[in-house]
Amino acid sequence: MRTKLHSPFIPSLLALAILSGCQGEDPNQAADAAQQAQSAQVSEAAAPAKDQATNPAAETARLTEWFNDRYEEQLQFSPIQLSYLGRKDQYDQIDDMSEEAQARELAWHAKTVEDLKKNFDYDNLTKAGKESYDLWIFQYEQAKAAEPFKRHSYFAGELGGPEASLPNFLINIHKVETKEDMQAYIARIEGISRAMGQMLERAQLSAKDGIRPPRFAYDLAIERAQKVTTGAPFGGEGEAPLYSDAKGKIEALKKDGNIDDETAAEMLAQVEKSLKENFKPVYDQYVAWLQEDRENASEEPKGASSLPNGEAFYNNRLANYTTTDLTADQVHEIGLLEVARIRKEMEAIKEQVGFDGNLQEFFTFIRNDDQFYYPNTDEGREGYLAETRGFLDDIEKKLPEYFGILPKAKLVVKRVEPFREVPGGAQHYQSGTPDGSRPGTYYVHMSDMSALSTTDMETVTYHEGSPGHHMQISIAQELEGIPQFRTQAHFTPYIEGWALYSELLSKEMGQFEDPYKDFGRLTAEMWRAIRLVVDTGMHAKGWTQDQAVEYFLENSAIPESAVRSEVRRYLTLPGQATSYKIGMLKILELREKAKQELGDKFDIRGFHDTVLGGGALPLPMLEERINRWIEEVQQG
Repeated sequence: MRTKLHSPFIPSLLALAILSGCQGEDPNQAADAAQQAQSAQVSEAAAPAKDQATNPAAETARLTEWFNDRYEEQLQFSPIQLSYLGRKDQYDQIDDMSEEAQARELAWHAKTVEDLKKNFDYDNLTKAGKESYDLWIFQYEQAKAAEPFKRHSYFAGELGGPEASLPNFLINIHKVETKEDMQAYIARIEGISRAMGQMLERAQLSAKDGIRPPRFAYDLAIERAQKVTTGAPFGGEGEAPLYSDAKGKIEALKKDGNIDDETAAEMLAQVEKSLKENFKPVYDQYVAWLQEDRENASEEPKGASSLPNGEAFYNNRLANYTTTDLTADQVHEIGLLEVARIRKEMEAIKEQVGFDGNLQEFFTFIRNDDQFYYPNTDEGREGYLAETRGFLDDIEKKLPEYFGILPKAKLVVKRVEPFREVPGGAQHYQSGTPDGSRPGTYYVHMSDMSALSTTDMETVTYHEGSPGHHMQISIAQELEGIPQFRTQAHFTPYIEGWALYSELLSKEMGQFEDPYKDFGRLTAEMWRAIRLVVDTGMHAKGWTQDQAVEYFLENSAIPESAVRSEVRRYLTLPGQATSYKIGMLKILELREKAKQELGDKFDIRGFHDTVLGGGALPLPMLEERINRWIEEVQQG
């Protein structure tokens, strides 16, 4: 039987940033031509017809080849994604960010599903082949279900917007190793300028439909946009981030003997010209519109249900971010039960350390006592990073006891760049390239060290690093024997659920010897349980921002500045925060089921390898995968 799956999904990058037209030509004409060519290739590549007799292994091999061809076509929609993968084709281009481009990719995806069903015999596939077949269709069904809400997603929010992410892409992802790479970089300045214009147009279309983020999101976007357009060559102190980055990359080329002084000077002049003539004008237009339209945005932030067709939109987001059919009421209730359970475990640690006072007073002590914070100085920041790297070194030695599959990719720990740093902003992970040429990066917001409690740092390290995001995403990218699209699949409850599960797993592996840091682990789990309550509270039950903050502070020791940043994040990214706990609970449920059914045959390494060995999956498909593993172990 095929997996019955629910809920829409927008691929992490490809559905938002699709098919770039060549610089200097009409992107719509280029896209139409590409789509026509690809549609023909899809049908042709599917032959022979599905009624041709084949064995399951041969049929699955044919299907894998077909998927790899289709995935290569899909990647061509996004030069940005190609660069994230470490590739240099379309290296001088930036994605077409328009609504029309998004529609073209969805139409292409629909055609692939039609041909998939027509030309492949599902019943004659291996179990792995059926899993890939189901996954491809599931991704399409999610994108299709999300299409009516394409104007509901906010143009910017607490975690950022295109005004910062596009420059950040050039600075951190576009690698310059040759003269040609730098020429491509310069071309991409014009490309991101065009893309920013398209994002402005989409923001205006959303506003016309009565869909705007809260007013604070306008202010954050204005601030970020002004940070990247201040300094040389625009005026103001210092150098603008892109100018400084380009200058450094040109200097490195010259130092390595790849270009001479004259070429370096010419390139820097081209950078300056494009920044002034292309980049700055569109950013000025963006800021001007934000300043004008912000008065139309709500000063008191409201949840998604206040938007036109907002209830349906939020239900869509919940389905997307949980890959289940859980309702807002069900998610809310799960959160309340988890908050109550975790409070009891917190009480036990409070007693263990001998704190004289109630749990709320213990929260205040953890939140405010200086012993739990590094100084707000450069020395303090480096001390925080050094201790973080030590945690990673410690757990690295224990991984082989719990995993058969281990990542090859390296991990680095870095402070977030100043132009996109947010006081109290959430730490995050950026994946490396599949070939290992760019390591994975754990980023920390460090402008306000009072928002970085040392009680939390060990937990976040395992979540973002190993055995969390870095390990899971790196393993997925390095998998062999499955279609390439699966190595880059992005399902938030799986990815974030695994990272949250990794926090508890690290405890089981013998970490968290300091009870205060173990309390930090519980604080982090409580944080994710609170998210279920607060996200559904604001977006489905009419909670105010202040109610959400108050509930957060009552049930956790998280610093208030971090709490307020978190609540702003949920307001501008409805539903996303629910994925963590829902995913973790499903993984724990499946582990417990495997233990009960396998008894002495249960092997934690085998369980983890099964979870990680197929790449990211929707939770119903993950459950089916574990059930198959249980059956195989029982029969073996």
